[in-house]
Amino acid sequence: MNSDPKSLLLYMAKCITAVAIVFLVARWLEYQEIIWPLVSAILVLTPDSQEAVPLAAVRIGANLIASGVSLLFMLLGPANAFTLSIALSLTIALCAVLRLMAGSRSALAAVVIIMLHEPGTHPWDAAVKRAAFVIVGCLLGLAITFVFHRRLPVQPKQADAASE
Repeated sequence: MNSDPKSLLLYMAKCITAVAIVFLVARWLEYQEIIWPLVSAILVLTPDSQEAVPLAAVRIGANLIASGVSLLFMLLGPANAFTLSIALSLTIALCAVLRLMAGSRSALAAVVIIMLHEPGTHPWDAAVKRAAFVIVGCLLGLAITFVFHRRLPVQPKQADAASE
C-alpha cells in the first residue's frame, strides 16, 4: 500500500464519499439496513491509485461469484457451519479458476453477509436482499473509483520520467 499523504487522503475521501452516498440514498428511500451496501462499497475501494480500477473490477467479479454461490447454497435451506464452509471453499476455488484471487477476501465477506441472517427473518428473503445490496454496494464502489481516478493526473514519478 502506498502510504504517502496524498494517497491516504484520497482513500479517506473515497470512503467518506461511500458513506455519504449510502446514507443519503437510504434516507431518500427510507431504508434502514445500510450496513450491507456500505460494507460492500468499502471492500471494493482500494488505497492504491494505480491499481484502483482493475482491482475494483476484480473484487466485483469475485463478489458476483460469492453472491451466486451463496444464493445457490441458500436454496438448500438456512446456513449452518457445513454449508457455510462449503460455500466459502467453492467461492475460493471459483475465484482461483477465474483468476480473481485478489478479490477473494471481499468475496468471502460477501458469502458470510449473504448467508447469515438475523433470527426471525426468512433465510431466502434475507439472502436475496443481501445479495442485491452487496452488488449495489460493489457497483457504488466501482463508480466512486471511476470518479476519483478518471481525473487523476499521471503519477508524479511517471510524469518526471516522461519529461526527461
